[in-house]
Amino acid sequence: MNTSIWLSVALVLVLEGLGPMFFPGAWRKMILAMTQLPDGLLRRFGGGLVVAGCVIYYMLSRHLNS
Repeated sequence: MNTSIWLSVALVLVLEGLGPMFFPGAWRKMILAMTQLPDGLLRRFGGGLVVAGCVIYYMLSRHLNS
């Protein structure tokens, strides 16, 4: 795999870990609230995150290669 992909994965893990590390109570409440959301809404939210990530990756890779 490309080094930039591994760096991106590492950054995601760091950012995802900050919530439960610094705010475990609020993080737990957020997770419990998310379990109550309908599947369709969670799919749209997840899809939006995937699209946003792909766009950002494309823009950065295009910028770095020029």
